[in-house]
Amino acid sequence: MNDAFHKLEQVLGHVFDNKVYLSTALTHRSAGQDNNERLEYLGDALLGFIIADAVYKLHPTASEGELTRLRATLVKGETLASIARRLNLGNYLKLGSGELKSGGWRRKSILANTLEAIIGAIYLDAGMDTCRKFILALYEDLLKHASLENLVKDPKTRLQEYLQSLQQDLPDYQVITEHGEAHARIFTVQCLIGKFNISVQAEGRSKRSAEQTAAQMALDLLNI
Repeated sequence: MNDAFHKLEQVLGHVFDNKVYLSTALTHRSAGQDNNERLEYLGDALLGFIIADAVYKLHPTASEGELTRLRATLVKGETLASIARRLNLGNYLKLGSGELKSGGWRRKSILANTLEAIIGAIYLDAGMDTCRKFILALYEDLLKHASLENLVKDPKTRLQEYLQSLQQDLPDYQVITEHGEAHARIFTVQCLIGKFNISVQAEGRSKRSAEQTAAQMALDLLNI
């Protein structure tokens, strides 16, 4: 494991003073209680802040909505999983037997969460400056080529703008239920559009993701 850690540290460009942080960051919850979920939480927050700061400085004339969509594109699961694959993080994961059998080291969500956990681990090990440098190095090419012109608006934004163009009330999103373990909550959200008599429900691992899915369902019903 020490040799594996050394190789990964070379890939990451950071040598951990406390190897426990790295070990925990690579441990999926299927492998035990001492897993990377808390580090993932921390890394998610750090990544969102640092990328928000970067796009704010790179695009001084962009609107709030444009900055929000650009940040969302850069920190979404697909982007994180792509970076994780580039780093070959799947080769270093510690997974339970079930995840090993089902190919968990290839799963997009697991790779994305592990990368966030590593960001949290680097922050705890070396502080904000080192964490910022790590993230900006990872995102150097993505930030360089991020274009406001190519942004695809998320479903909630598209639905809101469509209704505003018709001078109609905005959608009403309500959390109907939430269930599951504290670390793996599932939210059911209802989207109501009174003018068009539309009521749809969707699930997600966060309120935001459930709202986005519900908004897309409403757009589909409106043929937009």
